Amino acid sequence: MVEINTEEKVKEGSIYGQITSLGHEQLVICYDEPTGLKAIIGIHNTVLGPALGGTRMWNYASEAEAITDVLRLSRGMTFKAAISGLNLGGGKAVIIGDPKLKSEAFMRRFGRFVESLNGRYITAEDVNTKTSDMEYIAMETKHVTGLPEYKGGGGDPSPVTAYGTYLGMKAAAKKAYGSDSLSGKKVAVQGIGQVGKYLVNHLVQEGAEVFITDIFEDRLKAVSQETGATVVDPNAIYDIDMDIYAPCALGATVNDETIDRLKCYIIAGGANNQLLDEQKHGQMLLERGIIYAPDFLINAGGLINVYTEFLGGYKREVAYGHAEKIYDTCLAILNKSEKDKIPSQQAAIEMAWARIEAIGKVKLSY
Repeated sequence: MVEINTEEKVKEGSIYGQITSLGHEQLVICYDEPTGLKAIIGIHNTVLGPALGGTRMWNYASEAEAITDVLRLSRGMTFKAAISGLNLGGGKAVIIGDPKLKSEAFMRRFGRFVESLNGRYITAEDVNTKTSDMEYIAMETKHVTGLPEYKGGGGDPSPVTAYGTYLGMKAAAKKAYGSDSLSGKKVAVQGIGQVGKYLVNHLVQEGAEVFITDIFEDRLKAVSQETGATVVDPNAIYDIDMDIYAPCALGATVNDETIDRLKCYIIAGGANNQLLDEQKHGQMLLERGIIYAPDFLINAGGLINVYTEFLGGYKREVAYGHAEKIYDTCLAILNKSEKDKIPSQQAAIEMAWARIEAIGKVKLSY
């Protein structure tokens, strides 16, 4: 295991340069030859508490791509925890490779790497990892959350994530239309994994006209038959006539190409890092009058759920109760964006940093 710290001056574009520019505390490279495990853990900021963030497994095209992803994701977790009022720092882990490689030994070896950080990082499930994987990790470390319900954990956090995303979308509608009703609104949901599927259910129940797309045709067919949502080709989702675009797959779908194609008034979805370049594309959305509900705020329900478990004595109603605050926080951010004439993503980051700096002063005072 190699630890890369940020104390020395570095050249822009290097690994040191990336973690310095994004403000990370630590990047941990993990390798285990017997199991074939290749993992990277990013710890962004621990002022508010230990860094908590899920472990994602993905067949990255390169190690550089994996590093970029873990750095962006862990930074987003810092903001997500701070703006949600949680006493947590931001962290994330990525495992490089085909999810089919997972085994008990594979995940338990990753658990040993998590244990070696002595509580600075707490892991949970994410893309291509499940509560059953967390069980294996828990055999090697107590610094894990997101366990199955029969183990006293919170189980699948997707329903809470979707609920928070839904509330953020309603807050954005309130800002755009003066009413938070989504009845009759045309909503395009890109990605109908667990979060997207639950989000579609909320939208259909409220009377929205829902369009869905995904790379998995069987998933599309099942959700369409269950909810009545209209299936759209993945390449055409940006071009349909819609009121709200809800990205719920991987990030960076809001970029130079797609912004010019989008015909919507609101972007509000469950994906992380939706803006390819948060400064450039946040400003582009502002100039076009498209209301953007900051991703790290409205998709915070999953983090809220595992944080509730982390505190002990998990109760699902407590997690949902905390997630309901997303609506008011989102409205406050959108109002700040309008008042200060700044992108909503910037307004949200400023609000998150304000809490981190305030609590940092409290901790320095004793």
